[in-house]
Amino acid sequence: MNQIKTVCVYCGSGPGTNPRFVEAAVALGKTFAENNVRLVYGGGSIGLMGAVAKSTLQHGGSVTGIIPEFLRARENALTSVQEMIVTPDMHERKRLMFERSDAFVALPGGVGTLEELVEQLTWQQLGRHSKPVLLANVDNFWVPLLSLLNHMRATGFIRASLDVNVLMADRVEDILPRLRTALARTPESAKELAPDVARRL
Repeated sequence: MNQIKTVCVYCGSGPGTNPRFVEAAVALGKTFAENNVRLVYGGGSIGLMGAVAKSTLQHGGSVTGIIPEFLRARENALTSVQEMIVTPDMHERKRLMFERSDAFVALPGGVGTLEELVEQLTWQQLGRHSKPVLLANVDNFWVPLLSLLNHMRATGFIRASLDVNVLMADRVEDILPRLRTALARTPESAKELAPDVARRL
């Protein structure tokens, strides 16, 4: 089954310095709405988070925001979403974002975006889940990370038996097709978070 119903987007709570970052977030939200894909994201109304969520809503789509209580004011939680879940901490936020998503997309962002992305790649690498993880490589934003991953392989820290399976798309219009193709190759039994991992998150 290659149907993507929900996608979790990790991205910055700021807009970044390149206007193409916001343009990509807006285009991705429009794409989700047009394809009846629910957005799952960090719940804020500012930066790229706000851009992707507001665009999804403006084009008739559905949005689930998941935000820790301590970030509600700092990231100005978006009250117009259909579903807003407030969690007690970051761990619960990430667990719910995982459970409610069929796939993950990383738009440009900072340390928080990187942390969420790398956690999904780590669990995937260790066989804890098989949901697709994709880098939205807007204006080559993620090229330094790809170079670092290649360096880790070259120096023996990413072994062939435990490779990091990350998808990449330079254009927003390629994101959903690549996620669907990847999901179609994934057995249904491999899409659930391992129980021991779920307890620890």
